[in-house]
Amino acid sequence: MSNEESATLKNILSAGKSEFLEKDFNSASLRNIVKTAGVTTGAFYGYFSGKEALFAALVEEHAKAIMNIFMSAQEDFEKLPEEEKANHMGVESRTSLNEIVDYIYEHFDEFKLIICKSEGTSYENFIHNMVEIEVEKTYQFIDALRSQGKDVPNIEKAVCHMIVSGMFSGIFELIEHDMKKENAKKYVSEFQDFYIAGWSKILGL
Repeated sequence: MSNEESATLKNILSAGKSEFLEKDFNSASLRNIVKTAGVTTGAFYGYFSGKEALFAALVEEHAKAIMNIFMSAQEDFEKLPEEEKANHMGVESRTSLNEIVDYIYEHFDEFKLIICKSEGTSYENFIHNMVEIEVEKTYQFIDALRSQGKDVPNIEKAVCHMIVSGMFSGIFELIEHDMKKENAKKYVSEFQDFYIAGWSKILGL
């Protein structure tokens, strides 16, 4: 890619990010994006197949990074011996949430796009996808507890989903409310303390 092409791409990405942040994906105008970028519509299509491809170019790398941190914590927990898992409840997730918050604040605008501006794209399900994974892993954890002889009550999937959804939606509110990082760190830590205590009560630990 030539210097001119690189500069054009940078201008399109910058214009797209500004337009999406101001109006969200559905309301964003491709006409405004190309005008702000100083390119023709034809030139735009030389770089992106459309508005959604531009949105993905802005956020995909960062969505993947957060999912990788999240899944690494899940995998680390799964590798633990079954008899150690009860004592590790919340340990790996606390570490991963700290990493996630750090990453979010290094790329705050991109996560504003994912969490607040992505309706109409595949990224509107970002939180939901994390919730579905966490629900599945929660039931695997319950099975591990039972295999160790713990008398864990049956938990309806709808209840589990509500609890997990509330946790993730709450955590990502730090983006919706443009919370300062130092406040977000404290908020997420206290929020997790609340949920760990709640899960301990529900699971009879």
